Amino acid sequence: MTLVILFQDEHLVAVNKPAGLLVHRTNLAKDEEDAVVQRLRDQTGKWVFPVHRLDRGTSGVLVMAFSPEVARRLSAQFAESKTKKTYHCLVRGYCDDYGVINYPLAKLNEQKGRSRFKIEGTEREAETSFTRLSQYLLPVPVSRYDSMRLSWLEVTPKQGRKHQIRRHFKHHLNPLVGDSCYGCRHINKVAKEIWSDDFRLMLHASSLEFNHPITNQPITLKADFSDKIINILNKLEYYRTD
Repeated sequence: MTLVILFQDEHLVAVNKPAGLLVHRTNLAKDEEDAVVQRLRDQTGKWVFPVHRLDRGTSGVLVMAFSPEVARRLSAQFAESKTKKTYHCLVRGYCDDYGVINYPLAKLNEQKGRSRFKIEGTEREAETSFTRLSQYLLPVPVSRYDSMRLSWLEVTPKQGRKHQIRRHFKHHLNPLVGDSCYGCRHINKVAKEIWSDDFRLMLHASSLEFNHPITNQPITLKADFSDKIINILNKLEYYRTD
């Protein structure tokens, strides 16, 4: 399937990555032929080099470079928190109107086995800000509760630690809907039953702001929500409580 290109020049290309697609093959998924890197190489006719990452289940803005040097320059902006990343996510429970989760995170390394990620090294600073856009109360039993509370959030992570948003909201006791690693199995079970065709990790990289690594011009990229996210949000409108 052709990727939706949000921006392209001689140095960079940005796409709206669909959920379920790897950015590139990994040691644990090297037999998979399909990934953003391979699709973009075929689509643009050029080699592309990853600048940052999005989890497999996450959709949204993803930037790649056409040379290692450009990739290195732009990656430095991410490493130094000079970019602005905005996400949207659906979480369990009611959240405050706005807040900041300031909780250090240790490095995660991918590994084989039942526990897919191994925590290694010392904890590093990690900060995630959020604004609640809406909240919902569904008359659907979940575990020992007779209803399901959800919040739709706009989220801005200051850094880009692996699984930062997903780990932070688990720590905040508001795990993401559809998160098989850090989520609530009771919420996920019910959500999969009521939104069977649209069920997915409810996390989307909506926009990204950075300076062009060659021209230094400010660039803002925005990615539309997928049909599955729109379908779920439309169904949730009936149950808004704010």
